[in-house]
Amino acid sequence: MTDNDEIDRQEARSASSMLHNGFRVLHAFSVDEPALGVTEIARRVDLHKSTVSRLLGQLEQMDLVQRDPDSGRFRLGSGLIGLAGPLLANLDVRRLAYPSLERLTERTGETSALVVWSGHESISVEQVPSPKQVKHTTPIGTRYTTAASASVQVFLAELAEGRARDLLERGLLRPATNDDAEVDAYLERLAEVRRRGVAINAGESHVEEVGISAPVRDHRGQVVAALLLSAPSFRVSAQLREELARAVRETAAEISARLGGRGDTDVAPPRP
Repeated sequence: MTDNDEIDRQEARSASSMLHNGFRVLHAFSVDEPALGVTEIARRVDLHKSTVSRLLGQLEQMDLVQRDPDSGRFRLGSGLIGLAGPLLANLDVRRLAYPSLERLTERTGETSALVVWSGHESISVEQVPSPKQVKHTTPIGTRYTTAASASVQVFLAELAEGRARDLLERGLLRPATNDDAEVDAYLERLAEVRRRGVAINAGESHVEEVGISAPVRDHRGQVVAALLLSAPSFRVSAQLREELARAVRETAAEISARLGGRGDTDVAPPRP
């Protein structure tokens, strides 16, 4: 191998590392914490501040992050919208689902959203916020990584048991657990979700929020998205949870029908 070949290999490794770390920096931002300083980001991605500062400078040049001149903190930049635009534009389920989301929000008075599965988390790609002053929202880009999240339950219920168990034991979902009894109990819960066609998170992830989710299926019967309804806990009684669950399940079936799939609207909602 020549010296030039070795130089090329080193440059390739360096570029790959920079790309990987750049994505880690971008993932440090969230809906709850959209603005972060260099020190905060460095702590989250476990990189030196100087390295993070250099990465942020490069990302800023590409408009993937932007710096607030007053606070010095960073936010995600509008360049990401340009990158995601072609993907979002071609998500037919997103386009077809929007009218149904509007009707669900009008029917329930609560925030409705469409989420998709990344392989280890569910991500919001569309939402219609509640018109009420006190509400819970799921802005586009919101990520759900807790096992109790209603939409996560919906997606995991469709996976092979071994894959769901692997995600839990590897810590890709919170809380991570290697306790066989806990995992078995959770897998039984997923079986119930699969049987009833709807999942409920009654304040388990956030004590102030109730989440209700149902699968959206395409013409092959595969789950391509999940419908998610979010509401403040104080507004949702046990009886109302059942009514909202039925509304979510019926709306998910409606969207599925538009995709050529079938939705089971006759399944009873989970017991409160």
